[in-house]
Amino acid sequence: MDRNPSPPLPSRDEEEEEGAGGDCIGSTVYSKHWLFGVLSGLIQMVSPENTKSSSDEEEQQMELDEEMENEICRVWDMSMDEDVALFLQEFNAPDIFMGVLAKSRCPRLREICVGILGNMACFQEICVSISSDKNLGQVLLHCLYDSDPPTLLETSRLLLTCLSQTEVASVWVERIREYPAIYDSICFIMSSSTNVDLLVKIGEVVDKLFDLDEKLMLEWIRNGAVQPLDQPQEDAEEQPVFKIVPCVLEAAKQVRSENLEGLDVYMHVLQLLTTVDDGIQAIVQCSATGKDTWNLLFDLVCHEFCQSDDPPIILQEQKTVLASVYSVLSAIFASQAEQEYLKIEEDLPLIDSLIRVLQNMEHCQKKPENSVDSNTEETKKSDLTQDDFHLKILKDISCEFLSNIFQVLTKETVAQGVKEGRLSKQKCSCAFKNLLPFYSPVIQDFLKILHEVDKTLADDLEESFPSLKVQT
Repeated sequence: MDRNPSPPLPSRDEEEEEGAGGDCIGSTVYSKHWLFGVLSGLIQMVSPENTKSSSDEEEQQMELDEEMENEICRVWDMSMDEDVALFLQEFNAPDIFMGVLAKSRCPRLREICVGILGNMACFQEICVSISSDKNLGQVLLHCLYDSDPPTLLETSRLLLTCLSQTEVASVWVERIREYPAIYDSICFIMSSSTNVDLLVKIGEVVDKLFDLDEKLMLEWIRNGAVQPLDQPQEDAEEQPVFKIVPCVLEAAKQVRSENLEGLDVYMHVLQLLTTVDDGIQAIVQCSATGKDTWNLLFDLVCHEFCQSDDPPIILQEQKTVLASVYSVLSAIFASQAEQEYLKIEEDLPLIDSLIRVLQNMEHCQKKPENSVDSNTEETKKSDLTQDDFHLKILKDISCEFLSNIFQVLTKETVAQGVKEGRLSKQKCSCAFKNLLPFYSPVIQDFLKILHEVDKTLADDLEESFPSLKVQT
């Protein structure tokens, strides 16, 4: 079923009652009596006499009657309307759904009930009410242990909705902290699921949690440092179970080709991890994890994002994910310069990628009228518009990373870059005008090396940037 069925049309009798305004839910044309009937049916399904079952009956309980499924799906569809959601709240529908989730073994029914609660939680008053119910909160979090992907998807959607409400976000963070097994469940989903929609939504939950609460993020980072007691010793070194970084990387690889927004989410999770020292260590301490992270991100920026044959405007689409990727690469580069996977020959492709991003940024921000003084050093600086905050962030991160790479360039690497055209006058000029004046010492040191490699190019650049003339 690609979509939920539309709500039922009112019967002739219902239409007469609606004329009197007695049976309508709020300002809608939806029938109260019909909705009462569906909810009563749900109550009946999980009543004690119906939950006692033999093995044959248990198998039947896993299936949902087609007529009942159609009706409860209509409620799911209707619950997007605020009047209906409020009416469901008044009728104590969340308690009914809690009973279903606690007792029913039918995956489809559980998915629909969580989905309805997710729709209801989109309205602030109801979200606060749902969040304040401790028992319901426990039942909903327990749904994260479910093995049914659609139920997990709806549970993740509901959690994200609640975490996005400032009034109740802290309540859910604390509840999640109280249940350490949630960490294992989320990591298991990230590391093993092939359901892209689920991976994207669970990634958004993790991203939101880490953004809201650094303490929880640190706890989850440290969780992975403890070897589970039940893990076979022979597998301990090869397969560290449920370490946060490998799980995030696995999910990122899974969504990479199908969902740019999902990849953006997981790259931002990695970026958040690098905001604390423990997070950086979680990436680089294990050589295999550091190498896996570096290789994935290096491949993204050097072979996938913002390529030479892409139109410059593509930067607008990729700016946030690029900012996260460069930020993580820069953190790894700065903290683990001795690691073998940080090969010196990879510096030039990274420089090429960073300069191309800066060039495309200039194109995106180019004004209709070009200043007659555009060739002066001052006006060559890339002036970003005030209203594009994300491009400004990308520029700052790119410049910092580029300056870090410039600092470790050897004479041999510079010579190779000049030969391959990666350090041409045009590209160096772009780098200089973006790095100056904040990284002036770095550029001066680079020019000293360039003088030994290609004096003509170095002199031309000094001519364009007089303040950088090397003192001899």
